[in-house]
Amino acid sequence: MRKIINREITQLEPDNGFLVINRVKENFDFPIHFHPEYELNFIVNGKGVRRVVGNTIEVLNDIDLVLIGPNVKHGWENHKCKSKSIYEMTIQFNDKIFNEKLLSLTMFNSIKDMFNRSKNGIFFSKKIAKELMPKIIAISKIDSIDDFTKFLHVLQEMANSKKQRLISTTVPDKSDYEKSIRIKNIHEFIQENYNRNISLIEISDLVKMTPVSFNRFIKERTGKTFIDYLNNTRLTYVTKSLIETDSSIGEICYNCGFNNLSNFNRIFKKFKKCTPNEYRLRYERIK
Repeated sequence: MRKIINREITQLEPDNGFLVINRVKENFDFPIHFHPEYELNFIVNGKGVRRVVGNTIEVLNDIDLVLIGPNVKHGWENHKCKSKSIYEMTIQFNDKIFNEKLLSLTMFNSIKDMFNRSKNGIFFSKKIAKELMPKIIAISKIDSIDDFTKFLHVLQEMANSKKQRLISTTVPDKSDYEKSIRIKNIHEFIQENYNRNISLIEISDLVKMTPVSFNRFIKERTGKTFIDYLNNTRLTYVTKSLIETDSSIGEICYNCGFNNLSNFNRIFKKFKKCTPNEYRLRYERIK
């Protein structure tokens, strides 16, 4: 049985593409939800709060800056936060503002790339968050050209910053692989066959390479060995099943291509730093 995660109906007004939320809270509990708007979330004094973005759960430091793309599941739980004055600045905006025509302009290249990557959620380092804090806090509303310009400057600095990383390990879009036919074919084949045994010889033959050449190729292009790449794909479906279904750990293990439960538990803990059951309980507690 699928577990329902609610879509949030944001308070964006029809004639305004932005919603700015600026407040101090005693606790920071938001059940997991999603919405079609982008969301820039900036939190100060939230050390110990637990954040969910996609299939990843992380504990916040004393300052946190993330950009969450459309329809990405996200939520927060007070968890171990002891602060009674948690500052939150949230800016939600829709794609009516940053449409394809605008983003096709050269000057928007870096922002367009950032928006594309935000489907996994993007975390920005503490250093970047501190540097941008005065500019972010200054955006108490966006209802004038001056306000919009300030917001654009913040987005530009975020997009050009070096210390940022993707948060979630959700399945990438096929478009991410269009530049490499071989990688595209490998990606599609694994997406369609991750739930069964895939031998190195079979996958090498698919792209007309020897197993040795294939291993070198996949490592260069993805930074992972074939086994790690395959297991990472399987774990994406594992976490999705843990979050969205009531299936047993054993069922999920075998349905997602792992043929040994103890080996599955070891691999899951290596990548996720917790057991499958712990992961499900953490997610369920926040939800």
